Amino acid sequence: MNSIIEKLFPNLYSYWYKFLNNCVATFQMFIISGIISFVLGLCFGVLLIVFKKDGIKPNRVLYTITSVIINLFRSIPFVILLVFLIPFTRSVVGTAIGVKGAIIPLVFGTVPFFSRQVETALENVDSGKAEAARSMGSGTFGLIFRVYLHESVPELIRVTTITAISLVGLTTMAGAVGAGGLGDFAINYGQGLNHQDIIYACIIVLLLFICLLQFVGSLFAKKTTNRELFRHTIYNESHKGGDL
Repeated sequence: MNSIIEKLFPNLYSYWYKFLNNCVATFQMFIISGIISFVLGLCFGVLLIVFKKDGIKPNRVLYTITSVIINLFRSIPFVILLVFLIPFTRSVVGTAIGVKGAIIPLVFGTVPFFSRQVETALENVDSGKAEAARSMGSGTFGLIFRVYLHESVPELIRVTTITAISLVGLTTMAGAVGAGGLGDFAINYGQGLNHQDIIYACIIVLLLFICLLQFVGSLFAKKTTNRELFRHTIYNESHKGGDL
């Protein structure tokens, strides 16, 4: 194995352990910021659906505030956002570089995008199903969990996959300004030292990772696509005779 790597990627072989460490750093940034972004983005997306006009609990003021906050951070290019958040990042985690320093900017860059994706996915739920559930006694939480989220599982998986792939790109951009990872490694050891094989290796790893994300996301979306989900939900709820 080592001889193959040395033959195909001679310069990479000289920095093999640095390459592995930067791969680990990239995956750490992706996993930690991805989990946080998923939870926060899902919450904000649900709030947009709840407070919007004709929503579960329409509230123009709260919807406007939530929407403006999301649009504000969506409008800032990620590289500028990284620099803008440096003082805040330092005050929270004590540093603005490395994996720790990248988490907060990655979350701020991902949550607004994912929130809008979640909003779009939930908006596709048939309003008639929500009305049917409401007529059976479902309250706010019942509508959110038993109708909107339950019915949107395949679409939520698809938008999560899209967001995850976008997050991979953000982690490499974060590396360009000191966060480490494959972006930093490709620039410093690939471009900086004019070692093309290092750049190719970074591209191959990222390409395989993205293909894996897309494959898993598409597989789960296909497995969870079930037009009978709502019928079973209403049936179970009607037999429980209660609400959340």
